[in-house]
Amino acid sequence: MKQAENCTDPVDVRLGTRLAALRAERGWSLGELAERSGVSKSTLSRAERAEISPTAALLNRLCGVYGQTMSRLLSEVESEPAGLVRAAEQPVWQDRASGFVRRSVSPPHPGLRGELVEGRLAAGADISYDRPPVPGLEQHIWVLRGTLDVTAQDTEHHLDPGDCLRLRVWGPTRFRCPGPDEVRYVLAVVLP
Repeated sequence: MKQAENCTDPVDVRLGTRLAALRAERGWSLGELAERSGVSKSTLSRAERAEISPTAALLNRLCGVYGQTMSRLLSEVESEPAGLVRAAEQPVWQDRASGFVRRSVSPPHPGLRGELVEGRLAAGADISYDRPPVPGLEQHIWVLRGTLDVTAQDTEHHLDPGDCLRLRVWGPTRFRCPGPDEVRYVLAVVLP
């Protein structure tokens, strides 16, 4: 393991972030990953925080646990994400059945933990999610126009324009626009 007192290599930083994300996607603690990989919790933690530059042997062990090749892992972290995403390049997805429109303002990138999403719900729209895509996902919901009811951990929150709700998502959530107009909000999503 190459020691890096002040790791300034951006590839090591992106690699550490991606390794942490892969673990979080599976809902594993450092201890669980240590058991599966045979690598100490301390070494795993330092690699995820980019305090060390992982060796090929360490990456090979982790790739085996995550079921992917080393070349794929490295390709995910080699390039920097675009710093500027023009409005015309922001992907929009629409669920016509529910009246939900989602615009990826800053599309996700495997080397980064956060993204911004613009959400719009038609009046009366009601969307439920049975679980988060990643347990412990951090969300900040900022209402720009209209009203939004958000239910998380069996607690309902009513949000008016300008209100912001911050939470970690561990279980089911529900987004409902009580109307009379559509709601437009910003959702900041941060991986654990």
